[in-house]
Amino acid sequence: MALINENYLKLPGSYLFAEIAKRVTKFKDDNPSANIIRLGIGDVTKPLPEAVIKGLHAAVDEMADAKTFRGYGPEQGYAFLIEKIIKTDYETLGVKLDVDEVFVSDGSKSDVGNIQEIFGVDNKVAITDPVYPVYLDTNVMAGRTGQVSGGKFAGVTYLTCNAENNFIPALPEEKADIIYLCYPNNPTGTTLSKQELKKWVDYAKANGSIILYDAAYEAYIQEPGIPHSIYEIEGAKDVAIEFRTFSKNAGFTGTRCAFTVVPKSVMAYTADGSQYPLNKLWNRRQTTKFNGVPYIIQKGAEAVYTTEGQQQIKDLINYYMANAKTIREGLKSIGLDVFGGVNAPYIWLKTPQGYDSWSFFDKLLTDAHIVGTPGAGFGPAGEGYFRLTAFGSQESTKEAIERIKSKLSL
Repeated sequence: MALINENYLKLPGSYLFAEIAKRVTKFKDDNPSANIIRLGIGDVTKPLPEAVIKGLHAAVDEMADAKTFRGYGPEQGYAFLIEKIIKTDYETLGVKLDVDEVFVSDGSKSDVGNIQEIFGVDNKVAITDPVYPVYLDTNVMAGRTGQVSGGKFAGVTYLTCNAENNFIPALPEEKADIIYLCYPNNPTGTTLSKQELKKWVDYAKANGSIILYDAAYEAYIQEPGIPHSIYEIEGAKDVAIEFRTFSKNAGFTGTRCAFTVVPKSVMAYTADGSQYPLNKLWNRRQTTKFNGVPYIIQKGAEAVYTTEGQQQIKDLINYYMANAKTIREGLKSIGLDVFGGVNAPYIWLKTPQGYDSWSFFDKLLTDAHIVGTPGAGFGPAGEGYFRLTAFGSQESTKEAIERIKSKLSL
């Protein structure tokens, strides 16, 4: 008799964005003429930069010639891309990395979900609340939590982030072994200063903890002094794994390419207290379960680091951040409390009085034909908040704000 992994049964009936899609589909079926503007899921809408397209086309031509054809590549990624990543994304920050400390993958969502496989199930996990659902759900699937009660899973340390504490999580009162941090933050769009981030590095060093640092939105940072990488903090290479992606800065959401940095100095422990490098474990996991990102895609990602590519992704980011400003200022002009949208493409707002996050979702969809994301879907502390994204077109973003102003009676 085949038995299931019953940890899956602890999870809610559907993934957050699947529930949103279900509700939107029903509304569309009932209102076929409705012109729905989607500012919910964090998917980009602008096409790939021209430099990337050229890189992809050139790689396709190589694959059509026996002399330049490539089959299986290195599971860790091609050196031509990894070397560009290190030189452009890290050495410019004063961070030194070896080629075998960077692992190219098909997406940060995959990596932040898969990384927990190299850790024992008895580790105590801490997550910020609200949080990107994948961090929590994959640990539930692995069996690191108890049952859910009151919106929280037993065995998980929730680090509340809300307007009252300026969205700055406090250090856990109980010891945490694995800590998930995402900055600029999804969903709140907020950031941590180097001083605040250093507190977490110091905590991890003092407690033998590992920080899993999601820096997917670092390219959207506009203000000076905000860290683009956790490795800008002294000592972080001993306690942190960092995740980055080409999805949001270069439009690769459908193309799929990202990378994870696992310094060889990051250690965890065996049951007898011996240290073991996580770099070796992640390499073993990837070479066993992953055949690598296609050569064509990696050549497209390499083109991001050309002079033309760097300018084009800057233009792309500026386009979306102009949308963020439109949303932020538009919502503030009608008296809503708004956060984020300055160093991230997400705007986090307090729901108007009388609405929880899902009832506000329904009102926004029904009255203005706009899709956003209920804050409750990101955790208990997300209740009473709502997320909008800046990844639409500028025309649809402006139209959305005009609809909110004219059609949403609050």
